[in-house]
This record gives sequence, C-alpha cells and structure tokens, in this order.
Amino acid sequence: MALRRDLHRRPEVAWQEHGTAETVRAELHRLNVPHRPCAGTGTLATLAPTAPGRHIALRADLDGMPVQESTGAPWSSLHEGVMHACGHDGHMATLLTAAAWLQAHEDELPGPVTLLFQPAEEGGHGARGMIEDGALDGHLAPRPVDVVFGWHNWPAIPYGQAVCPDGPVMSANGTFVIEITGQGGHASQPEATRDPVLAAAAITLALQQVVARRLPPNQAAVVAVTSIDARAGAPTVTPEHAVVSGSIRIGDTAQRAEVFALIAEIATATASAYGVQAVTTPTPRYGATVNAPAPAAELRAALSDELGEGWLSTGTPVPVMASEDFSYYLDEVPGAFALVGGGDGAGHDESCHSPRYDFNDDLLERVARVYVQLAGAPAPPPRTSSAVQAAEEATTPS
Repeated sequence: MALRRDLHRRPEVAWQEHGTAETVRAELHRLNVPHRPCAGTGTLATLAPTAPGRHIALRADLDGMPVQESTGAPWSSLHEGVMHACGHDGHMATLLTAAAWLQAHEDELPGPVTLLFQPAEEGGHGARGMIEDGALDGHLAPRPVDVVFGWHNWPAIPYGQAVCPDGPVMSANGTFVIEITGQGGHASQPEATRDPVLAAAAITLALQQVVARRLPPNQAAVVAVTSIDARAGAPTVTPEHAVVSGSIRIGDTAQRAEVFALIAEIATATASAYGVQAVTTPTPRYGATVNAPAPAAELRAALSDELGEGWLSTGTPVPVMASEDFSYYLDEVPGAFALVGGGDGAGHDESCHSPRYDFNDDLLERVARVYVQLAGAPAPPPRTSSAVQAAEEATTPS
C-alpha cells in the first residue's frame, strides 16, 4: 500500500515515466530480480529463466494521465496537471508484490516468469514498443513467452467480482477528424456564404445513424463526436472552416474499417447537402483485447479461487467499450485479460480517468495472489502471516 501511494504521488505521462522506471527498477534490484530496460522507460524482468515449464508473462502499466487530481487524498499527486487517474500505480504495486513472493519461491516455479512493466498504455502504444524491443522473445530465458496475462481495475464492477470472457473483453478504438470547408462572409448575408458551422452541427447529428441504423443492433459500437471547432474572428463573421472530431469503439477490430467508411460517407453526403465540402481522416488506435479460451479459463479459475463464489460480475456486459493496448500482446501470443472490480461504495466508485478516481488498495494482495497462482508458485498464506508481511515490506519504499 505504501509503495502504491508513493507511486501515486509522482505520476508521469506516457513515455516520460523516468522517475517511475527508477522506482520499479530499484524495487526489482532490492528483490534481487534480474531486469533490463525495455522500450525506454519500460522494464523487463525474468524469474526462473531455466525452469522447464511453460514461459508466462505478467504485465503492469506505468503511465499517468494529464488530469488535475481533486481527490484530496493525503497521497494526492505532487505533479501539477498529472495524476494516476486509471490505477496504473496499483497495477505496478500489484506486480511488484507478486514479484516479491515469486522471487522468494523461485526454485519452486515450474517455468520462467517474465514481468512486463510497460510504459505508455494511455494512447502511446507502449505494448507495441515493448514487443518491438523483445519483451516476448525471452529475457534470460532460453525460449519466448508462451502465454501472457494482464488485468485492469474497474470501479464500475463491485469489489470482489470480475469479468474474464472467452473472446473480446475490451473494444477496438480509433479517432476521426472531419475537416469542413465552406465560404465565409458577413453573418448578415447568409445567402452569400456556405456555412461550415451549420454543416458541422448537421454532420454531428447525422453520425448518430451509424450505430442506430447502419450497424446490427447486437454489434457493440460507439461513435462519439467529442469536439466541434468552428471559431471565427468575430461574432459577426461566418468562418471558412470547421473541424469535427471524435472517437469510435467497436467490439470487433475487423469492423473498424466499416465504421470509418460509414463516417466518411455520411460526412461527405451531409456536407454536400449544405453546400460545403468535408474530408474525413480516420486513425486506428488499439485493436480489440481478445482472450484465448484456454488462458481465459485458467485466469477465471484463479479469480474464482481468490474471490470465491459469486466472483463473476453478471451485470457487466462484455466487451466493455474502453480499449487497452494489451491487445498487442494477445495478437502475438495466447493470453487473457481480466477486469477486476474495485467499486466498494466507500470512495472507490469513481470511474477511471476521473479527477476524483483513486485505486482501491484492497485489490493489491488479492490480484497479486492471482498472479502467483498463474505462475505456479505455492499460494501465499493469509495476509496476517509474517511471510506476506515480509513480502509487502520488501516492496515498501525506504
């Protein structure tokens, strides 16, 4: 808990996690776990590299977000305009807690365990950078990673519950920019202008038909216009240009191109009806996070063992519409990703990316135990035991 809160005080945005990387590497050094830098501010560590069993990887992400914190917690961010608004501080602390136990029982591990401390999850494609720098190729181990596991805290799911389906668990995403060009002029003479502001408003409304009328009702999808920029030099001026931008989410990565094509089609046709022109630029971002059935079943079993009866959140439809660059790992090797509930009705129900969000520290030990089980190490004793206390102390800053 102390480590998590220390990390929370010092967040850094994607690809700038230099102090965070130093903290992670100092803890791994303290634990006597071999490691090396990976993808700049990322870190790759391996335990039991020559063990004969399968090679598994466990992942945590490092980056904070450009959000001004307003929790008022004693461990609030010390960095103006940056906070751990998505719980990556908790993900790091969880993996380091698991690392302490795994290192203490390294001789009992059935196969190699690689720890992925990954930068730049928040839109920076950090997982792709880790893979390009050999994260799955085997660090000290004689063979590549066979299976990869990850998780994300989820405040909308009640504490003690989780989801981990076969197939998609999180959606693919992308962004779009629609540049509208009209003919500016005096606001008192609309007949002499071609108003891009009016067209931008019409395009925004027309795009709602993508989900409502152009996709099957059972297809999980979101098309969200998040910005209209049509500023003029003065209130009496009709501008020449307007820009509409937004994001999409889709449960099947293969259908992302279809959604982008529909957005461009609707924007072009609507603009023409208003006497202006529209050019749409789509940008794919992360693919859907798709669990392989066998690893997903294994992760579900570990979650059930740790959380007990009733662990499955039946009220959480999947895939959720948020996105994760863990998808890059799952494109390379089989694996599974879980959303683990943190909502407790006592201050941990704020959604991720909120300035009022804070990670639920009760998740630290529980998910660390899940990671330990997946790695095949003997289960840690209950929290009150001296062994677990020693592991926690080993990951507490001095």
